[in-house]
Amino acid sequence: MPRPFWSSGIASGPGSESPSPPPPPPPPTRSERVLGHRLTSEIEIEAEAERVWAILTDFGAYPEWNPFVRAIEGALAPGARLAVLLQPSGTRAMAFRPTLQVVEAPRELRWLGRVLMPGIFDGEHRFVIEVLGAGRLRFEQSERFSGILVPFMRRSLDRDARRGFAEMNAALKARAEGGAGTA
Repeated sequence: MPRPFWSSGIASGPGSESPSPPPPPPPPTRSERVLGHRLTSEIEIEAEAERVWAILTDFGAYPEWNPFVRAIEGALAPGARLAVLLQPSGTRAMAFRPTLQVVEAPRELRWLGRVLMPGIFDGEHRFVIEVLGAGRLRFEQSERFSGILVPFMRRSLDRDARRGFAEMNAALKARAEGGAGTA
């Protein structure tokens, strides 16, 4: 079974300084502008960053709440290889084995997945939590796609992956705000 990967921010209490959010991904290179594509979806959540991080990293509970990333297996450590199963609503499931690039609790998770070899179809997926105030945060999910197959897949990425991001973000918000799941 595959496993997803997320990112989050750091919660701050009254009187403490809130660290700045992780830096945005670098601007696209010339070849990425031609052979690349980016998707981003964000949502505000009324919960502490640690709670959202706990839900995101409880991969075993994904089938209970996550309508997009159906399963993830693997260690939560940079360099670890994951097994991930994605299934945007109305589509077939897709399994792949990305490598975790960044695990920065409770702030950012990032993986890099590839089809066959670098340059064919690569996807760098980020999950970032940015604290907005006490008990309030912005969750951002994004992916930067690159490779020779991207121009042929833009339409399905825009339709299916974008919908999957939004569905997962809404389900994460409901779980974090509703009190169900990991504390």
